Amino acid sequence: MDLYKEETLFELVNKLSLEFFHKPFKHNVQFNSRLRTTGGRYIPVKKLIELNPKYAAEMDENEFIGIIKHELCHYHLHIEGRGYKHGDEDFKRLLKETGSPRHCNPLPSQKKEFKYKYICRKCKQEYKRKRRVDLKKYRCGKCRGELVKEEI
Repeated sequence: MDLYKEETLFELVNKLSLEFFHKPFKHNVQFNSRLRTTGGRYIPVKKLIELNPKYAAEMDENEFIGIIKHELCHYHLHIEGRGYKHGDEDFKRLLKETGSPRHCNPLPSQKKEFKYKYICRKCKQEYKRKRRVDLKKYRCGKCRGELVKEEI
């Protein structure tokens, strides 16, 4: 998907707001390239939605639209004075009603390969790690069995 310009981004957000929430989006939306671990965020004090441009560029359109819908859930609930935080029942209910995702998928560019693989001798549970584990110090979290390193 091509990167949206700021004007067309507002139009897209407003269109989705009208389509799924039956209410207009009246405030600001912008890209924030400093977002690293999330697809977007809603800032209640500024009534501002910030979106990660990498999601528009690297992921398919449905993923990006899902992120916008998620942030619109925060926005509309906040405007109405209802529970807009992740743990609030109003928020969870609105996510389901609008078909919005609870979390976004990780970016393909952010996925890293695991360097180490450990297996429990008892229950054969696998543990993939980016960093080395001290086998004298750690045991299996499932059955407390001994871990052994396996070559990848």
